[in-house]
Amino acid sequence: MSLIVFEGIDGSGKSTQFQLLCDQLDKLGQDYVRVRFPQYDKHSSALLRMYLDGAFGENPDDVNAYAASTFYAVDRYASYKKVWGEAYQQGKLILADRYTTSNAVHQGSKFSGAARQEFFQWLDDFECEKMELPRPDIVLYMDVPIEIASHNMRKREAKTGTSPDIHETGGTYLEKCGETAQDAAAFFGWRRVRCAKDGRMRAEMDIHREILDILQL
Repeated sequence: MSLIVFEGIDGSGKSTQFQLLCDQLDKLGQDYVRVRFPQYDKHSSALLRMYLDGAFGENPDDVNAYAASTFYAVDRYASYKKVWGEAYQQGKLILADRYTTSNAVHQGSKFSGAARQEFFQWLDDFECEKMELPRPDIVLYMDVPIEIASHNMRKREAKTGTSPDIHETGGTYLEKCGETAQDAAAFFGWRRVRCAKDGRMRAEMDIHREILDILQL
């Protein structure tokens, strides 16, 4: 496998599991490249930062899914061309915290039914065919119930003092993303990692060990 992607709704523990895998690969002496999206500190993320800050409207639906998807896609394209594309072409392992998959989850939530499926098809063609971004070899989808993800987000905000972006301010939007993530996982064939049991999050290391088993590491 050359491109492994971690995906999940906000508060799913995705970034924690991404970091645990990076730590494990470091211990093993594995040659790999890690990338995180969006690249908030790069010029390529200017439009998506404006979008998340509410410059184009205070609600996610104020910007249609196709337009918003291009903001994120351009940031990924810049990363591919400048950061990890050459390594990928050489067959090196690429580990990504979010990817094209996040457009499916967040922007796909602006649709329902057949329109959502049509958007998934458009997105795959746009990013992977038209823009020539690589398709992931495996997507590890961190599957967490909405109520647990919401609780985790509140804890994170209280701990870090960070302000939520327009994707994080409404519980209804997060619920839509959770539903859409389930649809996207089925549509694209993502590998589901169930991160909760009996109404609470599983231990981080238990989830980590499951991921190592999936990747045969």
